[in-house]
Amino acid sequence: MLPKHSLSNMTFSAAQIAMLINGKVDGDPNASVASFGRIEEAVTGQLAFLANPKYEEHLYTTAASVIIVNETLELKQPIDATLIRVPDAYSAFAVLLAKYQEIEAQQLTGVQEPSYIAKTAKLGQHVFVGAFAYLGEGVVIGNNVKIHPHVYLGNNVKIADNAILHAGVKIYHDCSIGAHATIHAGSVIGSDGFGFAPQSDGSFKKVPQIGNVVVEDYVEIGANVTIDRATIGSTIIRTGAKLDNLIQIAHNVEIGHHTVIAAQAGVSGSTKIGSQVMIGGQAGIVGHVQIADGAKINAQSGVTKSIKTPGGAVTGSPAYDYTSALRSQALSRNLPDLDKRLKELEELVRQLLAEKV
Repeated sequence: MLPKHSLSNMTFSAAQIAMLINGKVDGDPNASVASFGRIEEAVTGQLAFLANPKYEEHLYTTAASVIIVNETLELKQPIDATLIRVPDAYSAFAVLLAKYQEIEAQQLTGVQEPSYIAKTAKLGQHVFVGAFAYLGEGVVIGNNVKIHPHVYLGNNVKIADNAILHAGVKIYHDCSIGAHATIHAGSVIGSDGFGFAPQSDGSFKKVPQIGNVVVEDYVEIGANVTIDRATIGSTIIRTGAKLDNLIQIAHNVEIGHHTVIAAQAGVSGSTKIGSQVMIGGQAGIVGHVQIADGAKINAQSGVTKSIKTPGGAVTGSPAYDYTSALRSQALSRNLPDLDKRLKELEELVRQLLAEKV
């Protein structure tokens, strides 16, 4: 059973929720809810949503009081719940959850003890600093920023308005985080890039990494992500990019606007990734290449050269054109049959030759 998610200890009517998400009430507008629940296990007084048709069967058995659904949904039998019809139930529910988080965040302010805040650090209004946090010299924190326990901010770090840093986030000196950015637990921003110069005796000499990391507005970074600072200049995560958990971004990489990267992917140094790119889990990209806008990289792909065609899709290791890969896979599946037919032809040829002799 999932934990109960309360609506900040308040009760809302279907009419109020519909107004918030621009929906239309189908049923009792006064039906009230005080918490969220999954449609397959929700109880009376909870709000659920239905976006995936695979779960439609639960619409007729759930005890949820209010359900957000697509406006095109046609009921197959009567239901007890009040519906809120919207163009896109999933997006509407996301809006509602975001509002719920916003209300909760507004209730979280003040500085918990023990924590260390340098005398030269500047904090905006309605800031929360959790216990055991460390804010170094010259740190600048915007308004409504939430810094959870055990966060470390090195000297001269800048955090813009409404950013959220979850427990254990570490941001090294001189890095900056944009407005409305969210960084989840355990992520490290600004650690040294992997730069070592080979020496004549076979050893490696460290190349100082004196750049920084710039995370722009509305970026979300998952848990245990590592983003290396640039050797010179900046490693940049552009506005709206979304990074899943357990991702490695190397020094001087640039990730474009609204690009999404799934878990366990890795991007090597100085690679430039365009806007609205989609990168699957466990994909790896070599250094010093460029990925065009809108490109799609399949899970576990190994990208060894630039993708120059906007919207191009690749798969495999080394990665190559996705459509060509599908054709190759189809041919591979037919190889046993082709081998059988070839042997039959060889036998037929032997028989024909034997008859001539």
